[in-house]
This record gives sequence, structure tokens and C-alpha cells, in this order.
Amino acid sequence: MNTRFLNTRLLATVAATATLSFAGIAHAGHGIAPEKTRPGGSSWVYKVLATNDLGMHCVDADFSVFSILPPYNVVNAQVVRRSGTGRPVVVNDSVVTLRYEAVRDTNGSINSTSRRSKTNFWSFAAQTYGASLAYGQGLKGLYMPADAPTVAQRSFAWDTGSALFKAEGVPIVPVDDAGNVNRYPLMRVVAVDKATGRTVASTDVVLPVSEETTCANCHATGASAASDTAVTWSAKTDLEIQSRENVLLLHDHNNGTRLFASKPVLCASCHYSPALDLAGAGPNSTQSDHELMSAVMHDFHADKMRSPSGAALPDHWLTQGQQPPAAESQSCYQCHPGKSTQCLRGAMTDAVTCQNCHGGMKSVGGNTRRPWVDLPRCQSCHTGDATDHVTLDPSLMATDGIRALLAFSPDDPSATPFLATNKRFAENDGKLYRYSKGHSGIACEGCHNSTHAIWPNPVDLHNDNVAAKQLQGHSGTISECSTCHAAGSLPLTLRGPHGMHNVADSRWTTSHKSLAESNLPACAACHGADFRGTALSRTAAVRTWSTEYGTRTVPKGQAVGCYDCHNGPHDD
Repeated sequence: MNTRFLNTRLLATVAATATLSFAGIAHAGHGIAPEKTRPGGSSWVYKVLATNDLGMHCVDADFSVFSILPPYNVVNAQVVRRSGTGRPVVVNDSVVTLRYEAVRDTNGSINSTSRRSKTNFWSFAAQTYGASLAYGQGLKGLYMPADAPTVAQRSFAWDTGSALFKAEGVPIVPVDDAGNVNRYPLMRVVAVDKATGRTVASTDVVLPVSEETTCANCHATGASAASDTAVTWSAKTDLEIQSRENVLLLHDHNNGTRLFASKPVLCASCHYSPALDLAGAGPNSTQSDHELMSAVMHDFHADKMRSPSGAALPDHWLTQGQQPPAAESQSCYQCHPGKSTQCLRGAMTDAVTCQNCHGGMKSVGGNTRRPWVDLPRCQSCHTGDATDHVTLDPSLMATDGIRALLAFSPDDPSATPFLATNKRFAENDGKLYRYSKGHSGIACEGCHNSTHAIWPNPVDLHNDNVAAKQLQGHSGTISECSTCHAAGSLPLTLRGPHGMHNVADSRWTTSHKSLAESNLPACAACHGADFRGTALSRTAAVRTWSTEYGTRTVPKGQAVGCYDCHNGPHDD
């Protein structure tokens, strides 16, 4: 079994990154405005916008049999700085350094280390990944905070290509320091001014991680995939190890391989996985002779997702009004996180399932699908605004009539995502959401949170919501201008994110008349052609306005329109 295809790359990557320091990292502006003066310390106001990149990272629960995914979490960050009432500027590594620290959540859970009792990854890393790692070291040189020998090994690097601070490969596992499972641990991202050495800002973000990538439902001894009497199945008492051994035994039986005798096995040795190609070199000769990891897993298992009674499990998108199936009966959650983990969570969870965005398992495993590349876009469902959007069959539209519930044509077996013509909510051309930027170069995820975990999480006290509350005072999309701009520093404008006007600004409440009347089509884009409000004009928090008609208080989530305060857009 050739397990060395990736190993040379990994060893080179670890060697190159294990001792990174900010002093040795070059940067190339990439649209970041240079600043020629540096007033002393306290005159600056800083904000850290940081998110995990995917909304959930998976990790093997055991590495002694085979490995699909190592401990490897990714956090992207930007730092915004302004002086007094000046214009906010996104700064780079010439101004600040970033590091991460463990922090307790409101339940007292803290995850500072990946010590041996939490995972056996380091016992098998050399055999599976060919990586000579120090205990606690991740595949790109970073450590968990309490395991890091130096601050540099828990620090972000500046990535010139994306113009982001990145912490790639944080080796976190879903067990906190008290031994309890916590799949949404918090990590504090700290910004330090390079000139003064002073900590200037911090934000607590979730590093989501789940071990619930299990094969036990079908591959436990005696279950549907481990019942053939021609095979001597595993007798291990540990269900995770038992089911993993049975996967190798079944593979050997069906394909004439000798994987069981080669434990531990790296599955990507033969089946190329872009997620593990850290050098971006593409498939090697061995992998080119085999199907992609994603294709072989999804296509082969597509017709095998069944309940213990033999009934086919749901593998179809939802239409308007349908409720998601229970987690334990969803096809994707038989292998992905999961029945306990909420991989798909956040603002859209009650209206869609995995299949609404990705298509069914046959689509995901199709020969035309490029893993980690051919993925749904925000614009595939958010096709425009209240006056200009794609309209599908009513059953495939949200109740607001603006947003679609399906990211592709229901007649397309490959589930190729739509690309919108109205680009109001579109990603950057040719880029996925997690790589795109919007308002003044701010990363989309910085304001909306990670893929799969779009703000707000419906559970108000969930760790997902902590960062938004720290940044703007309430959960949900970062929508308060005062998060980055000094109060009162903005003129009345329609140049906010996605064409928004000033939010939570008393001057807008009392003085928007002339700007609104001269830009009614722009107002209608969110408030609707009848100006009575739509899903796009909902309040992000409870709002109290002092108007010429008296004080008005509206609840969070109200669709605001002209008629809330006066008789339509032309009423004086």
C-alpha cells in the first residue's frame, strides 16, 4: 500500500511552516490602503473579524486503523483600524500580529490542548501522513495554545494571495480540558500592535470540530455491511475500531487489496482528496488510477443509505413548508456530522437540508463533480433583491417569494449551482463564498460567519453567536455601521454592504427623506415595490426611533417599510 504520495509534501510543508514568525513574512498590499502616519497607542480603535472557514471541520475518532481527516482547523481573520472619526482601514502584518488563545465559554468549557488522552493522532501520524511531528504539532506547524513551545507556533500567518491572516491546521479535537465533548469550542483571536507590543483587540470565535464521521451504523459487526459469512469480521469491543477494521476487511474482500494487513491506512493514498493536498500538487500517478475520494464514497454509498429496518433514508431536498427529517434519519448524517453535531446550523437550518444546496449523494459523487470546487453559491438561492430576482416554481421558493430554496435546477442530475445575473448578493467572480470579499474588502464570512453556520444561530446562547455579540452587541449578520465606523462619522449613504443605507443612525431616521425620494428604486430593492417591507428590510435588533411622529419601537425581525411611520414613500 503506497502511503507516501502525500508524505513528502506534508514533511516539506511542516518544515517550512513550523517556525514561522511574522518578521519573516512578506506582504503585498492587495488593495489594503497604506497609512503614512502612526499616532501613538490609544488613539487607534481596532476590531478583529475572524471566522472558521467551513463552519465544521471533521477529524477521525481513531487513527489506528485508517485515516480520512487529521486534526486540522482553519481560521481566517482581518483587522480593521481607525483613528478617532477617521475612515476604517483593513491593516496587514506590518501593523499587527495575531495569535490565538484558549478561552472559556459560558458553560466553563475550555479547550487549550490536544494531549494524548484526547486523540491517538500523534501515535500514528508518521505512519499515515509521513509527517515527523512533535507531540501536539499540527500538519502545518501550529499547535494548540497550551501545547505550543513558542508564541510563533500559535500565531497567524499573513497570506498575501488572499490578503488575510490565516491560522491553518490548528490541531484541535472535540474534547475539552475536562474531558467533555464540546464540538463548538471557543478560541480567542488576539491582535497585538507591532510598534508597541500592546494587545489592541480580540474576538472569540468558534473552532468547530467533530469526530462524528463514523462508519459504525452499517459497518459494525453484524450490521448490514458486515454480515457476509464469507468474511471473518472484527471482534474488537471498541465499536469505532471494530467498524473501521470491518471497512478494510470489506475493501480487501471486494477488491483484492491487503489493507487490513497494512494498518494504519491513509485512504487518500489511493483516492485523491483535495482537502489533504496541502501543496496543491494534484493527483499523483497512484491516485490517477483510482476514483476521487469524494466520488467513490458518495456514488458507492448513494443507494445504501437505509434504516435498520431496511427503509431508504431521505436523500432529497426540501420544498416550501417541509420540515427537515430527524438528524438520525438523514442520509448525509449517517457519515458526516451528524446526529449529535450540528454541521448545518444557523439562519437557514429550518428551511433546507444538505441536498437543497449540494444535491443528492449521486450528484455529489458524479463524475463531473470536482470536490471542494463545484460547490453551491450564495447567489444560487439569493438570486437578487425584492424587485429583481429569479422566480422558480412556488414550491421551490421561500415564503417571502424572493429567495430560492434550491441552488440548482431540479432537472439537473449534476446539481450544478445557478449563477445569478443580479449580483447584489453574489460572490466574487469565479470564487466561492469562503474566498470572497465585499464591502471595502471585508471578507464575506467576516460579516455573515462561516459556511454552514451563517449568523445567527437560532440558539441565542450558542457559542456561534459570541463573536457577533462582541462586535456589534447582538447576534446576527454584522450590520451595525458602528462596528467599524465611528458613530456619526458616515454621511447619509446608500453605499453600505449590498447597497444598504446607514443602520442604527439617528440621523438617517430624521433626515432620509430627500435621499430616499431621489433613489426610490434603490429603496424598493429591499423594502419592496409597495414599500411595505420585505425579508430584506427586517430589523437586525430591537430598534427605537425618535421621529417627528413620536417614538417608535419595533421588534427584532420586523420587515420595515415606509408605512411603519408615515403613509407611504410620498407622504409629507
